[in-house]
Amino acid sequence: MRGFLANGGDGTSGLRACRPTHALPFVGPMAVQLLTALVVVAAVVAGGVLLTRELRTHRARTGEELSSRSAEVDRRLLAIDEKLDRRLADLDTKVDRRLESASKQSVAIHEKLAKVDEATTQVLEQAKAFGRLEQALRPPKARGGFGEILLGNLLGDRLPRGSYELQYGFATGERVDAIIRVDRLVPIDAKFPLDNFERLAAAESDDERALYEKAFARDLRGHVDAIATKYIRPDEGTYDFALMYLPAESVYYELVCGKTGALLQYAHEKRVFPVSPTTFTAQLQVIALGLKGLQIEQHAHEVMAYVAQLGNDFDRFKADFDVVGKHLGNAQSKYAEAEKRLDRFESKLDRASEHEELEAEPLDLPRALDAA
Repeated sequence: MRGFLANGGDGTSGLRACRPTHALPFVGPMAVQLLTALVVVAAVVAGGVLLTRELRTHRARTGEELSSRSAEVDRRLLAIDEKLDRRLADLDTKVDRRLESASKQSVAIHEKLAKVDEATTQVLEQAKAFGRLEQALRPPKARGGFGEILLGNLLGDRLPRGSYELQYGFATGERVDAIIRVDRLVPIDAKFPLDNFERLAAAESDDERALYEKAFARDLRGHVDAIATKYIRPDEGTYDFALMYLPAESVYYELVCGKTGALLQYAHEKRVFPVSPTTFTAQLQVIALGLKGLQIEQHAHEVMAYVAQLGNDFDRFKADFDVVGKHLGNAQSKYAEAEKRLDRFESKLDRASEHEELEAEPLDLPRALDAA
């Protein structure tokens, strides 16, 4: 059969190899066909057996590979599951922390909102209080008193107590709101022209604004004339100028920068200088430094006077010391002369004792003692 299959696979060449050269007389075409069919069937059966074996071997190998691949896939899936578990645990921890932080922030926000509500309530209360204060300051006298209080507080905060005085009276009976004592007196009067200024600020048309600008300028001009007439008194110790204190910055701004700016020049010509809380604070700072300089100068004069007095005392002491020195010098010279005479007297006594004759050389003892 192997020889038959090795000769081509169709069976004819093998059959020709096996049969004798001369065909048998009793073998017919049917036998040849049957033999060929048997050979083909045997070849198919052998091929099927080999194919079956090959398929079994391939199936076994494929099963092993599939088992190995399945085990590898299982291991990888297990590793992926472990990583997913760790990441999910970390994610849960982070989410918990974020939720805790968000909860704390939410609590803080609620607390801040509560404080904001409280502050808003306080602001509303203060707004109501300011509204009541505005209504209380409607009368001109109330506004004037309020301006005087603000002026007094500002002076008290910036200057020494003895360097200013409130409600200072002049010889004419006029009283200025405050004066500052520098070298001379600086008169300060508080003015609060609010009515026409509010109308000017609330004007809706140019005509209304022009009308209230004139009214506002008329009010300020009257205040300037009053201060220049009543409080600038050089004969009573004031400077030749005065300050007009405007407690509202908006009023001062309108006076300086508004269309009524010509009024500022008019005030300067009258030697009246408008000041606001901000500008007056800066000026008071300079005045305070000047007062310190004057105080230092006064102390320097006192120190110089004391030093001059010490110089006079030293001169007297020096004169007395010179006199004592002269007396001591005279005493020293007299002492030296007396010492010399005492030495001579001693030598004479020695000579007298050696000769034992006191009368041989008379001694004028009383005269010698007088000389000594």
